[in-house]
Amino acid sequence: LILISHVKDGVELARQYRLGKEIIDIIRQHHGTSLITYFYEKAREQAEKKGGKCLLVEEADFRYPGPKPQTKEAGLVMLADVVEAASKTLVDPTPARIQGMVQKMVNKIFSDGQLDECELTLKDLHEIAKSFNKTLSGIFHHRVEYPEPATRIVAVRDREATAEPRESVPKKGKNGDTDSVSPGTSRIEKKGDQGQVGEGLKRLGLS
Repeated sequence: LILISHVKDGVELARQYRLGKEIIDIIRQHHGTSLITYFYEKAREQAEKKGGKCLLVEEADFRYPGPKPQTKEAGLVMLADVVEAASKTLVDPTPARIQGMVQKMVNKIFSDGQLDECELTLKDLHEIAKSFNKTLSGIFHHRVEYPEPATRIVAVRDREATAEPRESVPKKGKNGDTDSVSPGTSRIEKKGDQGQVGEGLKRLGLS
């Protein structure tokens, strides 16, 4: 099976990149001799449909070659790998469902004897399960989107509705008359206009 061969491929890849012996051992041990349940059950179903007996399907053919985890670290990686994969199947990952899933997977690995050769204790398993629950609850936590208060929305709309447009500012000229200058008119443009008027008066002989 391809799933079983990925352990061997991982070991070869680790050696290629000259990873430490401890890491290579964990790669080799992190599945132990666990059963690939899904494909095993599928094989049994197909055997029944073909008129054969389920006993003809060897369980050993659907187990990883091992060895089982030999250290606490290898056992921890095995637990993390199984729990992380199972968490992806949760439809609505509430804290209660996450806790139930974690406990189920830890019990399954423990009852299958996969942790018999490492030094993990029941107390360790309890602490590991608590850590998994906390981590997964943080990953699947959904932030609540609070709506904007209705009073604030109404206040903003009222302020925009009652706002008056800006009017032009009257400005007194040199002779005391009032010129209406819009906010967009610059002083440079005003001076330019006065210069043009002066030139016209000179040409007419009035200045």
